[in-house]
Amino acid sequence: MQRIEALVQRIEECSDPAAQDAAREMIRTLLELHAVGMSKMLELLSQTTGDADAVLDAWRRDDLVRNVLLLHDLHPEDTATRVRQALEQVRPYLDSHGGGVELLEASADVVRLRMKGSCEGCPSSTATLKSLIETAIYDAAPEVAAIEVEGLEPAGAVSGLVQLQISASS
Repeated sequence: MQRIEALVQRIEECSDPAAQDAAREMIRTLLELHAVGMSKMLELLSQTTGDADAVLDAWRRDDLVRNVLLLHDLHPEDTATRVRQALEQVRPYLDSHGGGVELLEASADVVRLRMKGSCEGCPSSTATLKSLIETAIYDAAPEVAAIEVEGLEPAGAVSGLVQLQISASS
């Protein structure tokens, strides 16, 4: 509590009114998030029969509670587990377009993936597939610093060929 009081005092001493307002708003927003999140956690806890696994499962399924737990690095599942679950959610879409994805590595530092199959003739671009996968992973594991994807060819690229640009002066 003393640390919080000292930081609030520093905000009050700041000479920039816009910075003060932004800091106060951030504090209010975080407190509101925590209050609503904790309220939801207690509500979910009261709806279970006392089984700890059922409580944790309810917390994992609730977006608000999951985000509060993630914010405090308290999520009951590790990064790799949440990344695998995110990939399972996008797998049907990839499968329907003749593609797939393999998880090579998952940590808070980096998620490494390998694309499989092809998506020849499908209207979805490489960028769309990559964006779909990245969005699913970052939603499930926002702490991930980077996602590296092997096997994605740029839209319009032909496997095994390198496009060269020859200038008129050559």
